[in-house]
This record gives sequence, C-alpha cells and structure tokens, in this order.
Amino acid sequence: MDKTQPHPLFKLATELGPLIVFFAANAKFHLFVATGAFMVAVVAAMIASYVVTRHVPIMALVTGVIVIVFGTLTLVLHDETFIKVKPTIIYGLFAVVLGGGLLFGRSFIAILFDQMFNLTPQGWRRLTARWALFFFAMAILNEIIWRSQSTDFWVAFKAFGVIPLTAIFAIAQMPLIKHYHLEPVTLEASEEEAGDVSQG
Repeated sequence: MDKTQPHPLFKLATELGPLIVFFAANAKFHLFVATGAFMVAVVAAMIASYVVTRHVPIMALVTGVIVIVFGTLTLVLHDETFIKVKPTIIYGLFAVVLGGGLLFGRSFIAILFDQMFNLTPQGWRRLTARWALFFFAMAILNEIIWRSQSTDFWVAFKAFGVIPLTAIFAIAQMPLIKHYHLEPVTLEASEEEAGDVSQG
C-alpha cells in the first residue's frame, strides 16, 4: 500500500504532542496519571499517522510498543522506575540495532528513518555510525538525569530537551548527507548512458 508524505507540521505534532500531554498531566496531577495519558496519546498519534499516511514509521512503532509495555508495568506495579528507564531501553535498542547492523555490513538507518535520503554505501555507513553513537549517548544521558534529578526535571527534559537535541544533531549531519548524496538516475540519463554504451 502506498504511503503519502505527511505535512512537516503533522509529523511534528505526532511526535511532540504525546510529550506535551505527558508534561501537562505530570504538572497538573502526578507521574502515574501522566504515564496513562502518555500511553493514550502515543497510541492516538500512531492511529492518526496511519489514517493520514497509511503508514506508521518503524521508529514510532517500536517506541509505541515499548511505551505501552513499560507504561503498563509502571501503572500495574505503581513503580515510576519503569517509565523512567523506558527511554534508556529505546535509545539502547536503536544503538544496538544500528551498531550491530554495521558489524554485519548492514546500514539499518535507512529503514529506521524510512530512507529519506539517497546516499552512497559509505555515506550510509557513516550516518549509521553517528546515529548509533547519538542514541548510545542519549541512553546514558537519560540514566544520569532520572537518577540524579527530580521527577519534574526529568519530565521537562523528556518533553522539551530530547527533540531539540535530536533536531540539532540531525541538522549537524546535513554536510555528511550532502557530501554522500546520490542524485536519482533519470530516464533521460539512463537512455543517454545506454546510447553511449551502444556506440562504444
């Protein structure tokens, strides 16, 4: 089934919306209410993404499943540790998948980001390695923050710190992407190349 490209604001809303719900619910009530609201918002964002684009990104799907599992553990066991460790698990999982893929000569970053770019094999390897290191660093950062700071500080960081950090890192990769970018082969170019070969 074909997927349509969503408007950038819609994509931002589905990513940032659940985090804002999480922050607002924690500020008005407490972490357990916020966890339940976050779970509902994440599921709603995935449904909205599928309705609009007929597609749910792999990263959003994996994140959604882990949010539901660890959110349920948090509520059932009434232990906030699970929801706080959840980002560490997600970032660590992405880092392991990307880094492990490189060891076997595979660049899974294209699958993770729905292949938004067309790069050379070397470009994919370098981009994958950088994102693997970024996710590993984010996993460590989450562990440091939730273990050393208050719950309110951790929630604020999760809601308003993670996306800016990710955006800054993504923007910093643009020189690499431009350097290794491959222009799509057009029909005219293919025919011209075929003509040159036949003439040779």
